[in-house]
Amino acid sequence: MIRFYYHPSPNPTKVALFLEEAGLSYEVVPIDTRKGEQHSAAFTAVNPNAKTPALVDGDAVLFDSNAILLYLAEKTGSFLPPDTPADRAQLLSWLMFIASGIGPYSGQAVHFKHFAPEPKAYAVNRYDFEAQRHWNLVEARLAKHRYMLGDVYTIVDMAVWGWARAVPFFLGAQAWEALPNVKRHLDVISARPAAQRAEALKTKYTFKTEMDDDARRNMFPQNARLTV
Repeated sequence: MIRFYYHPSPNPTKVALFLEEAGLSYEVVPIDTRKGEQHSAAFTAVNPNAKTPALVDGDAVLFDSNAILLYLAEKTGSFLPPDTPADRAQLLSWLMFIASGIGPYSGQAVHFKHFAPEPKAYAVNRYDFEAQRHWNLVEARLAKHRYMLGDVYTIVDMAVWGWARAVPFFLGAQAWEALPNVKRHLDVISARPAAQRAEALKTKYTFKTEMDDDARRNMFPQNARLTV
């Protein structure tokens, strides 16, 4: 059975969506990042990057959310576009755009706006600008297409959905005014039964919610150098 290392944050949740959409049997291994479980020897043996998610499927061990989506899609033959060079190119381009742009810049926008110590004005400005720029590209794409790759629902949509759920947290409550098609896309996917089951995972396990000093040390160990 698939072993899925999970935390209720954007990257693991998009993998949960695929697992639920595909009806795959899987065992959840919750990883509480505020308690530092991502740094345990048991988890880093699976994911040397010490970030959720990770997935073990027999001899296959994967530790990047977009790699996991592509692996599962190719294994099951589901949630992929038509098998043509042009469609494959779009799949890879947008999936890697999310991996290298949407995820990192949105994540850094969250960090600097909500968790980083002062001074941080320059960093907040940079990551807010870049996150908005990346999401504007998704908005422009969805203004022309029902889904990211046209009329077919794919792993690219799942990858977008994972992060779109958090847009108001890092871009502000007014963000949907500038991203109406992203909001439409989010609502359409969130209404799917599989998405609701993926969201419900966070209520099945107990995760620390307090952002106290221990949580900050566990999640942002680099900040310890600032006090040396």
